[in-house]
Order: sequence, then structure tokens, then C-alpha cells
Amino acid sequence: MASASEIILPIGTQKHDPAWKHCLMIRSGGRTKLKCMYCMKLFLGGGIHRIKEHLARHKVNASCCPKVPPEVQVAMQQSLDGAAVRKKKKLKLAEEVKKVNSGNNHAEGGQVDAALQMIPVPEILGDIAPIQVEVREEGMPKERGRKKRARYTSPPPPAPLPPLVTALEVGVPIKSGSGATMDKDQVYMAIGRFLYEAGVPLDAVNSVYFQPMLDAIASAGPGLEMFSYHDFRGWILKRSIEEVNNKLLRLKGMWGRTGCSILADEWTTETGKTLINFLVYCPEGTMFLKSVDASHIVTSADTLYELLKHVVEEVGAANVVQVITNNAESHAIAGKRLTETFPTLFWTPCASQCIDAMLEDIGKLEAISGVIENAKTITGFIYNHAIVLNLMRKYTNGKDLIIPGDTRAAMNFITLKSMTSLKEELTAMVGSEEWMECPYSKKPGGIAMTNLIGSLEFWSSCAAIVRITEPIVRVLKLVDSNKRPAMGYIYVAMHQVKQAIKKELVKKRDYMTYWDIIDWRWDRQLPRPLHAAGFFLNPQFFYSIQGEVSNEVSSGMLDCIERLVPETKVQDKIQKELSLYKSAAGDLGRKMAVRARQTLLPAEWWSTYGGGCPNLMRLAVRILSQTCSARGCERIHIPFEQIHNQRMNYLEHQRLCDLIFVRYNLRLQQRQLLKSKPFDPISIDNIDIVDDWIVEKSELLSGADEDPNWMVLNPPLASGVLSENSDDVEVEAFIAGLDDEVIRGAGQDAEDDDDIKEEDESRDGASFICN
Repeated sequence: MASASEIILPIGTQKHDPAWKHCLMIRSGGRTKLKCMYCMKLFLGGGIHRIKEHLARHKVNASCCPKVPPEVQVAMQQSLDGAAVRKKKKLKLAEEVKKVNSGNNHAEGGQVDAALQMIPVPEILGDIAPIQVEVREEGMPKERGRKKRARYTSPPPPAPLPPLVTALEVGVPIKSGSGATMDKDQVYMAIGRFLYEAGVPLDAVNSVYFQPMLDAIASAGPGLEMFSYHDFRGWILKRSIEEVNNKLLRLKGMWGRTGCSILADEWTTETGKTLINFLVYCPEGTMFLKSVDASHIVTSADTLYELLKHVVEEVGAANVVQVITNNAESHAIAGKRLTETFPTLFWTPCASQCIDAMLEDIGKLEAISGVIENAKTITGFIYNHAIVLNLMRKYTNGKDLIIPGDTRAAMNFITLKSMTSLKEELTAMVGSEEWMECPYSKKPGGIAMTNLIGSLEFWSSCAAIVRITEPIVRVLKLVDSNKRPAMGYIYVAMHQVKQAIKKELVKKRDYMTYWDIIDWRWDRQLPRPLHAAGFFLNPQFFYSIQGEVSNEVSSGMLDCIERLVPETKVQDKIQKELSLYKSAAGDLGRKMAVRARQTLLPAEWWSTYGGGCPNLMRLAVRILSQTCSARGCERIHIPFEQIHNQRMNYLEHQRLCDLIFVRYNLRLQQRQLLKSKPFDPISIDNIDIVDDWIVEKSELLSGADEDPNWMVLNPPLASGVLSENSDDVEVEAFIAGLDDEVIRGAGQDAEDDDDIKEEDESRDGASFICN
């Protein structure tokens, strides 16, 4: 501890700084020195403050202690932070005193006695009770340190000590509004305690409104008054309702120009209730209107028709281009009746539901389901063992195997694609010494995973499935896109899907398995005039085929003219203007317009260059501005089912309906604003979609001798952050890949199946798919 020439001095009770508990005071060579108890480093000067910086590993005036315990380091850092706060408070107090004194001097012509300049201090402190401020030189030995006391006495009667002064002087945790500077860790911990205690879903920090909330609190500065529970249930909610309604009014102004689509997003709750969320779509944004308990409605076409009719009247029939529901038989019957009642709109089945059902049916094919189960064997083992998951992320540079999709069926094939892209990294991992020496490599699940990753047949099967299903997944992303209305693309996109499968499998007996699934799901509710008219009016496609379209496309266009334009005079004008479109006359044939066919959205192209045929332009904009999907955004953490509880106070039921109206509309707006979102496959927030991909199979469980510990798990890296733009990139790539041959085939309905010579062998890995 100390050499023979060193004398350890006792530390007196007056040494209150916490750092004194972690050092020795030594007399050596006639000088008093301080020594760190952990690394035994001697300090010749700087006092206890330098020791504290040493223990806090704070590189300012002292070296960092290499042996300080973590809890001591944290305590010293907190003490330093507290000292900084007190120093800042004293400087601020002195500045305020100076300002007050300056004001007094100015008022009395500068003839104020210097002794009287301390009088305003109690006024600044807010008439607080008498307090003692102790000033001493920290770090000095007892015989050299002197206590100096000054007493400030406030006017009687004394008031209780304010919480702010209590926090600063006594050293208790500083409350919000104190004006104290906090480091990032302290801020994060404060937010974390709130989220944990209040039970707020942790993905709330992914909200686009989270950072603006922090910025608003910071900009308000110290002393922001805490809002109450009743404030958030009262005036704040009222004002939020006003904001959403104002947004709705702005969108309603767009409905007259672009038209709108009523979306009936039908879903089933955990308790078995069937709810329909009604939304209104236009290119400027989607608005949520209301939620209806349709448990006893959806099975009856008559009651469903009455419900849809009421919503159309609420929105305004003149604004509505189409009503999109699911494609169940009762919905088709109700939709047909709806178009009879309102002859200026269409009923359309939800394209997203149809396409997702295709993926689900394909996933049930025996050969494909077997490959998916093998892939789940790999992910189920990796994502249940921290050591293995850390190793996997090391070899993939932080990338995860599991990528989320909007539905379970889509996620199966998205994740297969992700795993296929990381094949080399996974192969390197299971061939490494780290894996060979890992105890999990000897477990049943580890052995199964190693064998699968080393199987060429497994990877060739995965690659073939990805090539077959990727076009379908991309079309699903297209119809759910917020950036590009899908109406101008869906017709040719479905043709492209079939041609891509045909090109992959070659033999008719192989690809017809998939074509039959697609046709059965897609052609159940034909015709779809809006889809055909969207193809006809998309200049990128129309001029590629030089106006030579099939009867289905031309009939769809004529159906739209007759239904969406009830005035016969305007119909005749549109018929004449069609010839201008076909010949690219006037502004439609400008060099700028020709280049813009590939770059502008179809509705924007018409708005920019269609002035020479105004009636056709208005119709084209209304058609090309529509979506093809009735799917809203995620409904997690929104208590829709609760508002359909009949046993509820009427006033509170009103308030809850308004709260859900605000919450869901804010979430719909966030969907358009959100650029990226952190994703952790094992998070409970994603359990509804990924659960069977992250659960280890029971027959491969590693046994009860394990001690799983999430605390040793390395968090996903920044590369694991999902970009909302990635789907848009895939959609753009899909559209860019639509060559003239595919476009001509869609426009002329020329599949020519029997004219293609069947080859004896299909591509490597593809033939197994239909076995």
C-alpha cells in the first residue's frame, strides 16, 4: 500500500467528496500526496478533483485508472456531472445578480453603495428559506483547508425550499425543467425508464413523430410545465382531431380532380370478430374514416351492400372512382348491386389479397413447402442461440437472414431470397474453426443446420423458388406502393409474372402448375375495366405497342368512358380526343413528352402534356391516380376491437373513437414519411409475422443444460436497418424490366403457348419444383 518512507494520513470526517473513499492521503518527503487505491498511482497536485477524473476515466487533467471497478467509475462520473451542474448554476446566479445590480445602478445614477449590491439576491432565489452555502477547497488536507460560510437570509416569513434548489444543493437527481445539462446516457435512461414503467411499446421510438417530440421539448427550454393526464384526454386530443380533420378537408379538395378509391380493409381480430376499416385513397394520401364491426354483415350481401352504399354517400359518389373490397362471393354480389345504384363508379376486388393468396397457394406445393421448412430449420436454430447468432452476424457483416414482409406468405419467399444472397457467408461460417470449436456445432440443431447449409440441392432449390416467385412478390410491392399508384401498371405486371415463370421453367407441364394458381386467383372476378384502361392510358406502354391493343383492353377503356363520364356530349369529345392520343398530336408528341413517358408518373404526364385533349386528360388522371389494394397500414397497438364493446360509457366511447381516428390517421401519414425502420427479427413487435421462422423445432432442441442469455447478444448493426425506400427500388426495377416484348404481349394478349418449342431440360434446379 505505502512504502517505508510514506506515512498514511487519516482522512477526516469533513471530507465529504465521494472520491475520498477510493484514495489514500500520504505524507512523503514533506509533502502531502494522494494515491489511487486501485492502480496505486500517486498524484502530486490537483487535489481530490483530479483523483475523481482519474477514477471516472475522464481524460482531462488526469490519466485513466486501468483497474477502477465499473460501479466506481459510474459514481465518479455522476459526481463530476453534479459538480458541473452546480458550477453552472452558480455562474448563472452570479450573472443574474450582476444584471439586477446593473439595473439598480442605472436607476440611481450609479450612486449605490457596493455593500448594498447583495440585497437583490433573495429576490432572485424566489424568497427561499435561509440556506448555508459551504465553500471549501476540495482536495486539500485538513490543516490547509478552511471552511468559509456565508448566510443569505430571505425576508420573513420563510418559504419552503423549492424542489429545484433542493436538487442542486442537496445533490438529489435533477428533475425536468431544472436547466441542468445532462449527457446522452442520462437522457436515454430517463426515456427508457418512462417507456418501461408505462408499458409503451418500444417500437414507439421508430415513430417519425418521436424526434420532433424531443426537439419540441428541448426547444421549450427549462421550466416546461408538465401536462396532465386530463390535458392529453382533453384539449390536446381536441386539437389533434382538428388537425386531422383539416388534413381530411385538404384531401377532399383533391378528390374532385383526381378521384378517390374507397378501401374496405377487412380483417379478423384475435377474438374472432370481423372488422372493416374504411379508408379513402388518393395520390396525396390515404385517410381513415371509421371502423365497423362486420361480424354479422359480411356473410349477407344485402347488409354488406347497405354498408358500402352508406360509405359511398358519406364520401360523395361524384368523387368515387372505385370501391375495393375482398373478392369473396358476398362482396362480389354487394359490389355489383353498388354499381347499379351508383352507375358512375366501379367495384374492384383487392389485388393485394389476390396476389398474396397466390403466394400462399404456391407455398403449399409439396416440394416448395419442404424447402421452406428446411430454411426455417436453419433460422430457428441460429436465432435461438446468442453465440450462434453473434457468429452469423459476424460473417454477414451485421445482415440478418430474416427480412419482414407484410404477410406471412410474402415473408416466406422474401426470406428465402435473403438467405440465398448470403449463401457464401453462411457456408464460410459453418466451415470456420470458430464454428467447429463451438459447442453448438455438436448439438442436433447445429448438425442439421450445418448439413443443410452444405447441401447444394438445398441452395439450388432455394434459387429456383426465388426466380419463380420474385416477380409475384414485386407485383405485391407494386400494388401496396405509396409512391406510385398501381392502376397504370397492374395489367402488364400480371402478364409479366406469367411470362417470367414460363421463361424459368420452359416446359408447359411445369409452368402450368403456377399459371393455374395465378389464373384461378386472378380471373375469378373478371373483367376489370379499370386495369385495362390503366394500361391503355399509360403512355409508356401505349406507344410501345403503337396503339395496337386487344379487344379486352379497348373494351375496358370504353367501359370506363361510359361509366366514369355520364354526360354523352363529353363522351363524344373524349372519343374524338382519343385519335389525338393515338397519333401523339400536339403537345403529346413533343420531344419532352416522349422522354417523359419513361420518367413521369402516368397521371403527371397527362397533367403536363394533355392540355390539347382536356376531357380525355381529366378521365386519364382520374383512372391513373387510383390504387389497386384495399390494405391499410399496420394496426398493432390500436384498440379497434375495444370501440365495438357494447358495454361502455357513451361519452368515453365517443372519446375512444376519436382517439383511434387520430391515431390511425397519424400512422397512415407516417407510412408516407418513414424512410427507414430498425428491425430485429426476434423482437416481440414482429412476432405475428416471423414467429415460425425464429422458433427452434422441438425435435432439434438442444436440451435443458443450456443457459440462454440475451444479454450476451450483439444487437443488430446499422446495416440491419430496413429502408422503406428498398421496396420502391424493387418496384422501379420491376417496371424498368418491362421490355417491349412483354408490353406487346400484354396489350395484344399474345401468349402463343403452343408455338414455343418445349426443351428437354429446364434450368438447373427448376425441374424439381413441379415434381
